[in-house]
Amino acid sequence: MLYMYKYYVMKNIWITGASRGIGYSTAQLFLEMGHRVIILTRNTQAVEGLSALYPETLYICTTDLLALEKSEYPDYPVDILINNAGALVNRPFSDITKEDLMKVYGTNVFGPIQLIQNLMPKFSSDAHIVNISSVGGVTGSVKFPGLSAYSSSKGAMTILTECLQAEFGDSTSWSFNCLALGAVQTEMLEEAFPGYVAPIDAAAMAAYICGFALNNHRVMRGRVVEVTMSTP
Repeated sequence: MLYMYKYYVMKNIWITGASRGIGYSTAQLFLEMGHRVIILTRNTQAVEGLSALYPETLYICTTDLLALEKSEYPDYPVDILINNAGALVNRPFSDITKEDLMKVYGTNVFGPIQLIQNLMPKFSSDAHIVNISSVGGVTGSVKFPGLSAYSSSKGAMTILTECLQAEFGDSTSWSFNCLALGAVQTEMLEEAFPGYVAPIDAAAMAAYICGFALNNHRVMRGRVVEVTMSTP
C-alpha cells in the first residue's frame, strides 16, 4: 500500500472523526507507520481495536470538541491536525430545522474552529493543519438537492482554510490546507446517495491523506485541493 513505511521521525498527529470511514483508516495507517496518533472522539468503543494494537502510540481523547477545555488535552505537540469529523443531513431545504443546522455546522465548522483555537499553543513550529472538506463545498462544483446544509458548511471550511493561512502565514511557519474530497465509499456517502457505489474506498483515500499531511506542507500553503474521481 502507498506510504506504508516507518518514518524515522515520529510525528504527533491529531485526528477528529476517526471512529469510522476515512478517519479510522487514516488513523490506522499513521499508527502502522509508527507515528503517535491522538484521536478526538466521543465513540471510544469504535476505536478499541486500534487501542489494543497500539497501546503506546495511540491516545484517545473522549469528549465533545465544543465543550473541551484547553487543560483537558493530552500533553503532546501538534505536528499535524486533521479536521476530519463530519455530519450530514439529507433533507430538502424547506424542511431543514435549526437543530439540523446546529448539528451540521456544529460538527463541520464550529468544532474545527474551536479545536484550532484551543490547540494553537501546542502547534509545532511547522505544524500542518489539514481540513477535510467536500467537492460540494467548492465554488463552481456540481451541487445536489437535499445537501444544502452539508455543502454550505463544507464551503465554510474551504474559505476558513484560506483565511487562516492569510492570517498566520507571515508570522508563523504553519501551513493550512484543505482537501475537498469527492465520492468515497463510506457510511456518509450512503446517507447522501443511497445505493451509489464510489470508485474509491476509505483505505485508498486514507493513503492519499497521510501522504499529503506528511509532505505537502513543504510545497503548498493555504490551498484547497480537489481530490475526486466522481462527484458522484
